[in-house]
Amino acid sequence: MFRLWAKEFKDNRMLKDMTVCNDKEDTRTHKVFGAIDEVCLAFDLGKPIWLDSNVADFKIHAKTRFSQDNFVEEIEFDYLEIQIIEED
Repeated sequence: MFRLWAKEFKDNRMLKDMTVCNDKEDTRTHKVFGAIDEVCLAFDLGKPIWLDSNVADFKIHAKTRFSQDNFVEEIEFDYLEIQIIEED
């Protein structure tokens, strides 16, 4: 089972969160991007742009944060954090 936890923060307080589960046979990358698509749809967001710093953080910690720099449109929160909480 693959589970990704997404959280929106503003002023160090969590505004929203959701967990995306995926038990399909697919690559880790496809599961991550599919989960981000679900989160963006549920939170009514545009897809974030992966910068080199996001990729590096995600490779090391299985966790990264997307701030205003990662979005084309204005966001009403400080950052969106994603973290893999279960992976088989």
